[in-house]
Amino acid sequence: MTPKTLLVVYHSMTGGTAQMAQAAAEGARDEPDVRVRLLHAPEVRPDDVLDADGYVFATPENLAAMAGLMKDFFDRCYYAALDRVNGRPYATLVCAGSDGQNAARQIDRIATGWRLRCVAPTLIVCTHAQTPEAILRPKQIGAEDLAQCRELGAALAAGLALGVY
Repeated sequence: MTPKTLLVVYHSMTGGTAQMAQAAAEGARDEPDVRVRLLHAPEVRPDDVLDADGYVFATPENLAAMAGLMKDFFDRCYYAALDRVNGRPYATLVCAGSDGQNAARQIDRIATGWRLRCVAPTLIVCTHAQTPEAILRPKQIGAEDLAQCRELGAALAAGLALGVY
């Protein structure tokens, strides 16, 4: 059996989203039949998307939207992958200062265009950073939130390995 590939795409400015993406990748790596690729959004190329069997998209909430470099990733890869990734599973992680809903909604809309299948509710970790100093300060995501990220990665990888997705 050919191993499945889970692509974790993320961007992070203050470290919070990176911690979440790394935790999801760690959880997925517990599945021996799944190859996990953790890539910073500017590094991802269309072939990386096409070669993956499932995805985790992780973004900070910036000005009530997904990070610009995540948008850039989708812009660069969207048309190359259109109608070539239909039905593949995905999940989203958002590190938010307020509610994160719009960032999640933006990724869901793009994933709908790619005809991906959402297999888990968006996991939003709210840091409550609201002042310029708090927003720009390096983030430390709590153990409980990181455990949820690990569980999401593990569940997605297990589904890939079992052929559920």
